[in-house]
Amino acid sequence: MSDVSKEKVILEMIGITKSFTGVTVLHNVSLTLREGEIQGLVGENGAGKSTLMKILTGEHRMDSGEIKLFGQPVNIANSRHAIDLGITMVYQELNNAPDMTIAENMFIGRELKKHGFIDKKNMIRLTEQYLSVLDLKFSPIEKMRQLTVSEMQMVEIAKVVSYNSKIIVMDEPTSSITESEAEKLFAVLRKLKDMGIAIFYISHKLEEMFSLVDSISVLRDGYLVKTDSPQNLAKDDLIRLMVGREIDDIFPEKGGSFGETVLEAEGLTIKGQFENVSFFLRKGEILGFAGLVGAGRTETAMALFGHTKLDSGKIKILGKEAYLKNPGNAVKTKIALIPEDRKLHGLNLIGKIADNTEMVVENRNSRFGFVNVSLKKQNALKMAKDLSIKCQSIDQHVLYLSGGNQQKVVLAKWLLSEPDIIIMDEPTRGIDVGAKIEIYKIINQLAASGKAVIVISSELNEIIGLCNRVLVMYEGRVTGELQGNNINQETIMAYAHDGVG
Repeated sequence: MSDVSKEKVILEMIGITKSFTGVTVLHNVSLTLREGEIQGLVGENGAGKSTLMKILTGEHRMDSGEIKLFGQPVNIANSRHAIDLGITMVYQELNNAPDMTIAENMFIGRELKKHGFIDKKNMIRLTEQYLSVLDLKFSPIEKMRQLTVSEMQMVEIAKVVSYNSKIIVMDEPTSSITESEAEKLFAVLRKLKDMGIAIFYISHKLEEMFSLVDSISVLRDGYLVKTDSPQNLAKDDLIRLMVGREIDDIFPEKGGSFGETVLEAEGLTIKGQFENVSFFLRKGEILGFAGLVGAGRTETAMALFGHTKLDSGKIKILGKEAYLKNPGNAVKTKIALIPEDRKLHGLNLIGKIADNTEMVVENRNSRFGFVNVSLKKQNALKMAKDLSIKCQSIDQHVLYLSGGNQQKVVLAKWLLSEPDIIIMDEPTRGIDVGAKIEIYKIINQLAASGKAVIVISSELNEIIGLCNRVLVMYEGRVTGELQGNNINQETIMAYAHDGVG
């Protein structure tokens, strides 16, 4: 990271204040961004990061304050005006046309014309130039659907560079990509930095703040609490600033008392996905599954939940072989699966909290096809209280909850089914550090109450901090079983990368 303190100031956001329906969400926030600077923005969900950036990119209008670009006051009227001023945003949810080429996506809505017809040749030539500037090797005539998520992101970055952008906002760019893909993305961002482009970088992954950015701005409850160099901040300091309280330990103390074996997997195999996977799980135990993306962890979980059919192998519940032909069988066998993608597979986003919590037990709580409304409300209120779900009421639509509270609703839905075995796939993906700590406590409490828990996570600190034992997978095989002091980053990564510890 270079010293950007002497570089030219290109943006000043001064005393920005914003309210929605009488609730102030930004309080007199001031930020400065310099040429070639990557400034990290961190804070819990609801801290004001997105609102502040939407004001900068013209999606929201501030109530008071001032924005200066290259020392001159600007009044950003809308998103199109922001782009014209050289301010663009690469969103977490990419919005491209998958059946169109890279070149067509690059110029969508602003197609080049020649003699009244679309000039595809010139669009391809210019796309090649924009990709080349960022050392990207894609063909302009390649279809977008042939690219990975990270490659689509890089095309989107090339696109905003083509707007002659001076400031780029990156919103959670690594939330859906692998570590190796993230490194490629970071190389592109450093290239932008060398070109003098300034970047606001929003991420929940604090490790990225210390490896990528030049400065970190911390927002909490709509206030800017600190801007400093990452060299002057420890990770614990950053967490404390974000959540506004002392955190003695991110992870609760691990339990060490386990009951009987509740689950045994013997030689589980689905050809092309995983092979000869064997393990056991005890009451009160948290068993971690570690490994790189594509190692077969999620596929194994889906088979345990009856979602996919085994080619061979046995699953035993309390010593008796279980035939899990579908998820319904798994639920009856008291297995719950918290899915990796809560928005796609875990929730009805346009449904209310009460409706979502009732999903798994709806048939049980119905009589002659009629839902017991009183019991439904009672269950939802109890789970909201037990899991500390922050909401206006149980009739609030799940879409408008923070990521952490959405995840708690998924947990509530499954805990109402009273499972004995709980499988959690990426349980804290896309949620802020304060919510993560709450989820960790819930997981620990579930184990302490005698539940048997499997945690699949790509975040090594979660695996290390939460789990009593860890299975490491590589290319569909279990390559290591770790416990005690052997649950450490070096050993896990050794088994995860080449299957050899």
